[in-house]
Amino acid sequence: MARAAERELTAASFAALAGQLRSRVPWGPRDRRGALNYITPQRVAAAAGEVRQGRTVSMAVPVAEAASADNPEPAVHEMRTIPDGSDGAQGLAFATDRLAMNIHGDASSHIDALCHVSYDGMMYNGVRAGEAVMASGAAQLSIAAAKDGIVGRGVLLDIPRVRNVAWLQPGEHVTADDLAAAEAAEQVRLGPGDLAFVRVGHRRRRHELGPWDVAQARAGLHPLALEFLADRQVAVLGSDSNNDTAPSAVPGVDFPVHVLAIAVLGLHLLDYLQFGELGEACERAGRWSFLCVIAPLRLVGGTGCPVNPIAIL
Repeated sequence: MARAAERELTAASFAALAGQLRSRVPWGPRDRRGALNYITPQRVAAAAGEVRQGRTVSMAVPVAEAASADNPEPAVHEMRTIPDGSDGAQGLAFATDRLAMNIHGDASSHIDALCHVSYDGMMYNGVRAGEAVMASGAAQLSIAAAKDGIVGRGVLLDIPRVRNVAWLQPGEHVTADDLAAAEAAEQVRLGPGDLAFVRVGHRRRRHELGPWDVAQARAGLHPLALEFLADRQVAVLGSDSNNDTAPSAVPGVDFPVHVLAIAVLGLHLLDYLQFGELGEACERAGRWSFLCVIAPLRLVGGTGCPVNPIAIL
């Protein structure tokens, strides 16, 4: 559990933290890829060495088509054509369907582009929000930055496993100490270009207890944990929750981790993944790192997209 001193940041301390993290971004004022720059060809090639079993595991949840407390506007999946299944049917036929869904929300697995978050009118690397995103879509910092895919060494840090609980309770924070404890327990260390995945147990709690209004209460990372991830120069951050805790640790800023990760550090975030099967596979294999492949849709001007990250052990 987070120490009392880590529960809340003042507006001044949050601003100081943002400034300190911003000073660590090394790419120059014209950069629009952010932390993806940490993934070099050499690091991709090295990550391929993580494949030993040839087993693939999805980290995405099934697309939710039913309304729930955390998903008031579910995806709409409709059939457009259905082949005639009668015994007398002849010749060629196609089944076709259509999917409509919100990219961002509290139920479906998705990736946030660097244009998804602005703070005080500014986006990553000094891009003005009004110049980046318009009614026609994002002209800058869109998900197109990841059009060639995101491939690298994934590391799963299982916080409930370290704390010996089934899940973190809504409102609890993952601290830098938690991340370091998970590394020690799993005998793994995050490094430059890694894809960091932090399990809080959100999906297991939802499965066992049912959906709830996660906008009001959910487990996530404490803003100060972003210092740890910046030190390690991770390229991507994902969680089985929203990455941000609710209630927020920063009064007046509902999503401080989103602000620090996306708008300050240029970290693409993956929200609402699931790690149950992957965690079991890592436990059996005795290792918590793997090759990870993320292939966002080529959605021109998109602020993100649905995503199905694949771990390859």
